[in-house]
Amino acid sequence: MNFRRRTVLGALGASLLAAPALAQDYPNKPLKMIVPYPPGGGTDGLGRITAQFLSEKLGQQIVIQNVGGASGTIGSEMVRRADPDGYTILFNASLFVLGKTVVPSCPYDPQTDFRAIAQAGEAPLVLLANNNVPGDDYASTMAAVAKDPKKFFVAISSGGSAGHIAMLAWLKRIGLPLDQILYKGTAPANTDLMAGSVQFFMDPWTALLPLATSGRAKGLFVTSKERTPLAPNIPTSAEVGLKDFNLSSWYGVWAPKDTPEPIVARLAAGMAAVSSDNAFIEKTTSLGIVPTARGPKDFAAFIKQEVETNTALLKEANFKPE
Repeated sequence: MNFRRRTVLGALGASLLAAPALAQDYPNKPLKMIVPYPPGGGTDGLGRITAQFLSEKLGQQIVIQNVGGASGTIGSEMVRRADPDGYTILFNASLFVLGKTVVPSCPYDPQTDFRAIAQAGEAPLVLLANNNVPGDDYASTMAAVAKDPKKFFVAISSGGSAGHIAMLAWLKRIGLPLDQILYKGTAPANTDLMAGSVQFFMDPWTALLPLATSGRAKGLFVTSKERTPLAPNIPTSAEVGLKDFNLSSWYGVWAPKDTPEPIVARLAAGMAAVSSDNAFIEKTTSLGIVPTARGPKDFAAFIKQEVETNTALLKEANFKPE
């Protein structure tokens, strides 16, 4: 009995000693970054840029693997089940952290089954209106809507998305009963906005600003604290009277939950170096992405607050995930 206890304690001690040794040599081979969506989307695009720069900081190749399906849960589950050695990491978007709140079949808890490494960037949102909606600016448009709100519909690109959360927060703020139409993606929502089937749509500006700058829709406000040089004529939410309305879609890097602390620190340091790299900042800014620099502790606290706030909004709206 005593012999067995000493053996177990000895094995435990050896594993604890092995972790720092492993980290000192980390990374000594290529990493795999799982993007749980098909190639070509916004998450994939930023993931590839992040992988390119993080690879330079770590001195090892990072191979992107797209594993789409089940609203991102298949690829994320692969990372959860991966060896916690720092060689398989996850790049995902803000929808990920809501877990079962938006995907009932989600097999994990994003906060307890993963280790938050760093936030990579965020994309503020823009509220668009169909060109036939009355008004030349936000104030006159909302005055027209307030006269007969049942005539106006808002589009939601997908349940639990950043645009959905922002739309719920906006509707709560303005106090008007506009009906919501749930879509399966940004593209079909855009199509119906252009056709006039819905009158308003809010989603990350990375996808929607071209509609406003080309005149195919009216940009009423952006949720950034400052106007974007990509569409300088669109006012900020604060400028139209929506104080502290600075919601965004955001992106980050995670690892399996049992990843040793020294490896987490190495990855986090690499991401911190990426976020301050002028070339990375220039490249992401040109795409409408604002680089961020939240490390493991701040990122985990930010996620906790996001989950609490957004879950409450969805519950208040009686959102039922499919």
